[in-house]
Amino acid sequence: MNYSIYFRLLVFTSLSLFYVKNQCQDLLLGDYVPGNGITFSSSDNNYKVVLRGYSQSLFESKRFYYDSSGFFDNTTYNRFRARRVRLRLSGKQSNPGFSYRLQLNLAESEVENDVLSNVLWDAWVGYNITKYYRVSFGQKSSPTDNIEVLMASNTLQLPERSRLTGAFSNIREIGLFLDGRNNIVGSRMVIKPSLNITTGDGYGYKFYSKDYGGLKYGARINFLPFGLFRNFGQFRQGDLVREISPKLLIGVSASYNDGITSRRGRRNGDFIYYTILGSDTSYQLPDFFKFGADILFKYRGFSFLGEFVHTKAFISDDITHRNDRYNNPDNLTTNFRTYSPADYVRTQMMLGSGINLQAGYIFRSLFSIDGRFTLLIPDDLSFLNNSLFYNRNKYYEIGISKYFTKNYSFKIQTSYRFIDDAGLRHPNHEREEFNGSEGVFYLMVQLAF
Repeated sequence: MNYSIYFRLLVFTSLSLFYVKNQCQDLLLGDYVPGNGITFSSSDNNYKVVLRGYSQSLFESKRFYYDSSGFFDNTTYNRFRARRVRLRLSGKQSNPGFSYRLQLNLAESEVENDVLSNVLWDAWVGYNITKYYRVSFGQKSSPTDNIEVLMASNTLQLPERSRLTGAFSNIREIGLFLDGRNNIVGSRMVIKPSLNITTGDGYGYKFYSKDYGGLKYGARINFLPFGLFRNFGQFRQGDLVREISPKLLIGVSASYNDGITSRRGRRNGDFIYYTILGSDTSYQLPDFFKFGADILFKYRGFSFLGEFVHTKAFISDDITHRNDRYNNPDNLTTNFRTYSPADYVRTQMMLGSGINLQAGYIFRSLFSIDGRFTLLIPDDLSFLNNSLFYNRNKYYEIGISKYFTKNYSFKIQTSYRFIDDAGLRHPNHEREEFNGSEGVFYLMVQLAF
């Protein structure tokens, strides 16, 4: 168990509570609205503290279908789990302009993955340089991910995020973030730029591990020609507030990770490459570039989201050794299987492109119908071709949701996802790969306070 994580949580929470107690002696309990959290604010509204959380319980039923009549699997794979359990403490002080957030991920589940993730989800402190520009330091969501990642998990149109997010996103990063907003004089147009310099290793999964690579540099710019969305609609999926006038966001993002030791920059120290020739024992880590473009439209209950992501690796020709990540990470080997060293590196990284298109309509009765199409286009050499975890390229999904309030306090969602153009493994044939398809049924219940 990594006790340093819990020590940091204790220190952060204690300092926050100490600050609130000493600076906000006149904190008053505000009106409680389910889904909006418990709010405390000072009598002059200069200080504000919000505690909120939610739980999502997910049932999943999966079947595999093989193109060849000689192969079949009649087993239905069912499971029930706590998909997301989040607890968030946030606060702000208008004068002099500080803000902070601490969010815990108590379910410890990554995006559509059985691998345990970090308990600490958000931990950052921000300062308003001006009214519209804020600098933040700590761990938070990455602005260079596709825009779906920047949308709150309790506001998703469908039970799970798109496979585009699962394949290419970093989720959280540690570093320095600058977020701004520019209002175009004489119009409703808004431009929102973001810059960040981070470790490039995702969230703080291992606080004690060595940082092998360099820094990651990223930027995003969002253009909103018709003004801001109502009620933070840019960061929520379905148009639950039913925008009374059309709202549009067009975004472009890019990042460059100088020396990466994981598949996409979500972890640190998984894959380490070297040049070992005589007295030269230097690291030879690949660089990772990611480009993305997004569009979000909402109007009177209708919403449309479109996303594109492309990744590329820059790999040295001087690699001679690697760590044996699959057997003993501390072991060095010159075995690159049947590949050249550079090509082997590519087979371990998430390289290629992806497109995600989804749309939905929320009726006044708070029922919604939503659909999504996701296409992954992996490079010839990419971990996206791994049949155990990926090698599923076309996703079609349709879902129905019932919201009981406009504050996402309670909702029930169900969807069916059909996955085509898939390379599947059969339980009786070990690592052999067969063409086929996959069907997944989801049922999710969310409760928030």
